[in-house]
Amino acid sequence: MISKKGATYRSAGIDLKTIQKYHRAIEKLISSTHRLSSSAKVISGFGHYAGLIEIDNKVLALHSDGVGSKVLVAQLMHRFDTIGIDCIAMNANDIICLGAEPVTFINYIALGSSNNNIVTEIVKGLVKGSELARVSIVGGETAVLPDIITGSDPDNAFDLSGTILGLVNGKERLVLGNKIEVGDIILGINSSGLHSNGYSLARRILLGKYSLHDRPKYLSNSIGEEMLIPTMIYVGPVVNLLKRSSTAPVHGLAHITGGAFTKLLRLNNKVRYNLKALPPPDGVFKQIEIDGPVGLKEMYKTFNMGIGFCVIAPKESIDAVIKLFNQYQMQCCEIGIVDEKGKGQVVATLNGKQETLA
Repeated sequence: MISKKGATYRSAGIDLKTIQKYHRAIEKLISSTHRLSSSAKVISGFGHYAGLIEIDNKVLALHSDGVGSKVLVAQLMHRFDTIGIDCIAMNANDIICLGAEPVTFINYIALGSSNNNIVTEIVKGLVKGSELARVSIVGGETAVLPDIITGSDPDNAFDLSGTILGLVNGKERLVLGNKIEVGDIILGINSSGLHSNGYSLARRILLGKYSLHDRPKYLSNSIGEEMLIPTMIYVGPVVNLLKRSSTAPVHGLAHITGGAFTKLLRLNNKVRYNLKALPPPDGVFKQIEIDGPVGLKEMYKTFNMGIGFCVIAPKESIDAVIKLFNQYQMQCCEIGIVDEKGKGQVVATLNGKQETLA
C-alpha cells in the first residue's frame, strides 16, 4: 500500500540503508579470506564495482551480477531474447568502472521447469550482449529448480545471472576514484530507459495501474515493451577512452544502477559531487513519478533518470570525452562538478532546489 507521502523504493521492499549494513557485515566476513591465495594478491575485495587481484603485473577484475526483477517482466511478456543483453550489460558496465577491459563471461540460468525454448532465447540475448561488450562467453550452468524458481507461470519462470572477468595491464592503469579532486567535471551519458534497476518499485506502480499492453501519456511504447528495453552497454567508448588516458585522463567512472547517483560515493567518499544539471523526469520516469506518485528526490535516489553512466574528469579532458561518446552515438554532457572536499556527499539541483541525495 502506498502512503500519503508517496511511493518509495523502501515501500516496494528495497531498503538501501539496510542493504548497506548487510554489505558492511559481508565485507568483514570475507576479508579474512583475502590472504589465503599464495599466487595472487587481493587489491580490492569489496566496496567498489568489482574485486581486484594482482598476478605478476596483471590485475584481474571479477564481478557477478544479475538483472533483478526485470526477469518477471520478461516472463509476463513471454519474451526472453533481450534479457541476456541486460545480464551482460550489468556485469560489463560495472567492471569497466575500474579501468578494466572485459575479457570473458560465464552465465547461470535457473529454471522452474525444463524449457529448452526459454534457454535458447536467453542465450540469444547473451550472445548479442557479448558482441556489444566484446566479451567471450566461455561457459555457464543451467539448473532446473522447481521448488525455488516459481512464478505466476512456472513453465516460464527463470532467473539469470553471470560472472565477468576483466583485465588491467598494470596497477598504474586502474581507475579507482582516488584521483578525483575539486574542480573535476561530472559528465553524464544517456541511458536507454530504466535499464535493470528499480523494477520492484516500477512494476508496483506501472503494472498496478496499467496492463502490459497499455501505452500511457508519457510513453512511446507499451508498458511491457518499455520495461524490456535492454540496458545500454558502455564498453566500447569507455575502453577506447581508457586507451587515451595519456592525452585525456579520467579520474572516475560510475555505472548508475541501484541507488542511482548515490553510487558516486563508491568512487571517492571524501569529496562533494554537485549535480547541477541533471535531466528533468521524462518518458518512463515521468510516468512513474506521476502515477506513484513518487517524490522528486526519491526518483533521483532510485532510478538513473536518463543518465546511465558518469565520467569524472579534469576540465582539459572534457571535449575529448564528449567527442568520443558522440562517435558511438551516445549523448554526453556536463551534469555537475566536484566542488568540495569533506566527508562525502552527493547533492543535486532538483526543480530549482538543492537536495542532498547522500
